[in-house]
Amino acid sequence: MQRPDATVIVVTYNALPWLGQCLDSVRGHEVVVVDHGSTDGTLSLVRERYPETRIVVQENKGMGGGNNAGMRIASGRYFFLLNSDAWVLGDGLERLVAHADAHPEAAVVGPRLRNRDGTLQRSVRAEPTLWRLATEYLFLRKLAPRTNLLNPLYVGGFDHETETEADWLFGPALLVRRDAVDAVGLFDEDFFMFSEEVDWLTRFRRAGWKVLFFPGAEVVHVGGASHGGRMYVENLRGHLRFFAKHRGPKEAERVRRLLLWSLRLRALVLRREVYREGVRFLSSGDAATLIR
Repeated sequence: MQRPDATVIVVTYNALPWLGQCLDSVRGHEVVVVDHGSTDGTLSLVRERYPETRIVVQENKGMGGGNNAGMRIASGRYFFLLNSDAWVLGDGLERLVAHADAHPEAAVVGPRLRNRDGTLQRSVRAEPTLWRLATEYLFLRKLAPRTNLLNPLYVGGFDHETETEADWLFGPALLVRRDAVDAVGLFDEDFFMFSEEVDWLTRFRRAGWKVLFFPGAEVVHVGGASHGGRMYVENLRGHLRFFAKHRGPKEAERVRRLLLWSLRLRALVLRREVYREGVRFLSSGDAATLIR
């Protein structure tokens, strides 16, 4: 039997109401759904409406751990990692596969993302540095959001209209080459959620592979459907873990201090509980302690 071009992997946790649209958009491909304990009818919907789909049920291991479970049983030459609140427009998946086949040096090819209203969702990113995080957390990027000078983390000067090589791509929809995964390894499951794709794509690049943005394929992404923005501390922990792993413990501690002072300022000015929660977390230990 010929190996399929791409296996679609969808990690779910209370994935309604968007899951049906997600799975409809990739019907006809091999699909693996990895569920992390949904209680909203997610599994019933998959079993009833998509009986051809393979299902893995496991404890919640985060996005990286969920995608790893799907990749371990997938048959395709490529893994298409698709969020449960995202769906492919038209023949976007076939276009991604064709582009990846034409660029064997690419470990990852990502589509252009759209919001539900059709507007652009920016997805090309630069590798995090202390300065790049500062432009985000100190709101410097708000001064000139369409420049690379003050919005370097989100590559503010890029129009998302042309193909480009990227440091990493925002991860609701990524086509990943099996051969590259075999060479570099799966997601690092120490990243529960947030920064797991930054780490993974950085590892691909440092092993000599490329990460490509391809606007010839498009995916709609809702955003935050499962976690609902309730995991702010995990986002902060992801930053610390990335810097500790790729730039060393001293740089991770500098990042902790930057984040702490920037969130203290945000909490003072904006008076939001999520920022106070971040301050409590970041002041409860040094970087090494907070990522254990």
